[in-house]
Amino acid sequence: MTHPTSADLPAFVPLTPRFQARVWGGDRLAPPAPDGTPIGEAWIADGQSVVSGGPLAGQTVADLMGAHPAALLGAGQDAKDGFPLLIKLLDCRDWLSVQVHPNDAQAREMVGPGERGKTEAWHFLHVEPGAELLAGVQPGTTPQALADAIRGGGILDLSQRHRPHEGDTLFIPAGTLHALGPGLLLYEVQQASDTTYRVFDWDRPASAGRALHLEESVAVTDPARQGELRTAAQTGGLGELVRCEQFTLRGVSAGHEQDTRGQFALVTVVNGTLTLRAGSETLTLDTYQTALIPAATGPYRLDGHGRALVAQPGVGPVESRGNGSSRG
Repeated sequence: MTHPTSADLPAFVPLTPRFQARVWGGDRLAPPAPDGTPIGEAWIADGQSVVSGGPLAGQTVADLMGAHPAALLGAGQDAKDGFPLLIKLLDCRDWLSVQVHPNDAQAREMVGPGERGKTEAWHFLHVEPGAELLAGVQPGTTPQALADAIRGGGILDLSQRHRPHEGDTLFIPAGTLHALGPGLLLYEVQQASDTTYRVFDWDRPASAGRALHLEESVAVTDPARQGELRTAAQTGGLGELVRCEQFTLRGVSAGHEQDTRGQFALVTVVNGTLTLRAGSETLTLDTYQTALIPAATGPYRLDGHGRALVAQPGVGPVESRGNGSSRG
């Protein structure tokens, strides 16, 4: 294997997670925040991620984009638009709010110019017995019935409940009503946007940080959106799991050679320990560690024992493959 990266960028860039306290969080990602609030999210890759080691240690992904936009991001990506993806781990001890996200056009209209919508996908890493999620609304729900339920507090009566399994992958296009339930640990890839419209928050106090957004939710929720499921029985957690306009997600195992194909990649080990190799460069990642692979790296190999998820930017307006089932 050759190493086609520029002299100023290593083949692999390890990233430091940032932990986010959430009222619904658990104890599997990190200890609680100083005020006792549990940790619900680990933001493991985005524009503000800090490089954890190597010659670029201490710099952020945004710094690298500014210095090496083409070599880092690849074709079709403009550094002025910011880093396009956000990768998280979520540890759910309690229900997340019932919520919905806008698409790109709605975000620009409702939030501001240059804003992104939020299409996302989940890959389930651990599912406790009986754990559930909400995804979509009952078939045949009319827009008026949906609007009445959102405004009147009756959205749970219309929501679809589902029980995921470990290794399932659920694609949630913008406009899909959803909520994660207790007992789930998962990987999430999404557009780099934090625009969330809450429909129902399980009667928690409506603090400034957890306000409801009923009219916005009415405007963006699509009753036809149910999410798209690829089950662990179908994929074994390997191969193409999601392909959409905004991102692609693949499961890979040790012993296989990959290629960035001119687009940056975000590799997260979800089981075991894997060593990334490109030319003379190597980087070993343990479970739940993540590395950014610059677009210019090209071919690389994963050795060791385990499995990883690889997220890359989308490939244009294509349909995600799924069986039409749902998510939360």
